Amino acid sequence: MQLLAHYYKHNLEFKRPSGTSRGVLHNKATYFLRLQDGDSWGIGECAVLAGLSVDDRPDYEQKLQWACDNIQSGLATLLAALEEFPSIQFGLEMAFASLAASNPFVLIPSAFTTEQSPIAINGLIWMGDTAFMKKQIEEKIAQGFDCIKMKIGAIDFDQELEILKAIRAEYSPQDIELRVDANGAFSPEMALEKLKRLSEFNLHSIEQPIAVKQWEQMAALCEASPLPIALDEELIGITQASERQSMLAQIDPAYIILKPSLIGGFAGTDAWIAAAQEKSIKWWITSALESNIGLNAICQYTFAKNSNLPQGLGTGSLYTNNIESPLVVANGTIYYKQGVDWNLDVIDILKRN
Repeated sequence: MQLLAHYYKHNLEFKRPSGTSRGVLHNKATYFLRLQDGDSWGIGECAVLAGLSVDDRPDYEQKLQWACDNIQSGLATLLAALEEFPSIQFGLEMAFASLAASNPFVLIPSAFTTEQSPIAINGLIWMGDTAFMKKQIEEKIAQGFDCIKMKIGAIDFDQELEILKAIRAEYSPQDIELRVDANGAFSPEMALEKLKRLSEFNLHSIEQPIAVKQWEQMAALCEASPLPIALDEELIGITQASERQSMLAQIDPAYIILKPSLIGGFAGTDAWIAAAQEKSIKWWITSALESNIGLNAICQYTFAKNSNLPQGLGTGSLYTNNIESPLVVANGTIYYKQGVDWNLDVIDILKRN
C-alpha cells in the first residue's frame, strides 16, 4: 500500500481571552496531520504558536503540504529537512508513532495509558486584573493543586506582589509551591531588583525574566539572583548540539522548560534533556496550547521520562472546541481515564479529509 498524508486546519477558540505579556489570545490555529496506509491510520498535531514559534512563517502551510507530498521519504529524512519547522517535526513524529500503534491514540503504552496513573501538574494562572487573577488562584487551590504557576509582567508589578503576598499569608511553601513566568517582560536593568522582591515570597522559580538572546545579562542574573531562574523561550530556535551546550554553559540556569512543539518534538526534547543533565540542570515539560491530540502525545512522552517535578500539562480545558478525549485534570494531576473514548465524530472527519 502507498503511504498517504493530509493536513487539516483547526481554529481553537479560547473559552475566555487568555493574557500573556505578549498580548491577549482569543483563538489559536493548529494543524492535524493524518497518515493513511491501507486500513491503518495515524494522527499528529502541528501546533504552531503565533508570535512565539520559530516556524510562525508565511510559508508554513506550504512547508506542511511539502511534508505531505514527500511523506514516503520516511520520518528520518523528513525530520532532517524540516529543522526550521519544529512544530511540523513534532506533528510528524506523533503521526508516525500513531500509525505504528495498535491504538492510534496510545503512542507510548505505560501505566499512564493503562492504569490511570497520574502526572502531577501545575495550575496555570493567566494574566488579567487583580480580581481575575485572585479568582483563578482560589479556583486552582479548591481543585486540589499544590503547585501554581502565575504569569506576571502585564499588570502593575506592585499589584502582582500583593497577590503573591496574599497567597503566602494563607499558604506556606509547604502547602503551595509557587512558580512565576515573566515571559521576558523585565528589562535587564530592573530585573535583579524585581527578582529580589519576588524572592521574599519563597517562590520555586521564575521563568524567562528577561527577553531572549541576551546571554551575558541572563548569565549575570542567574549568578546573582536569590530566586532560581528557568529558561523557556531561550530554547526556541536552537537546533545544534554545540549551541545548546554553549548556551547552557554560559547562562547556567537552575531549570529549563521543555515544549516539544517549539523545540523539535520528542527528538529535540531528548537532546535538550541530555544537554541539561550533563550540567546537572533540572527540567520539566510543558504543553504549548496544543489541542488534546498534541497534549495526549506530550503527556505520554512526559510520563515515560519519570520526572518528579510538577509538569505544565493542564492546558487542555482552555478551549470551547477542543477534541474530546480521555484526558482528565483532577486533584492537581492529569490522567488518562479508562473507558472514555475520543470524539469519533471529529476523528472521522479527519479520517475522511
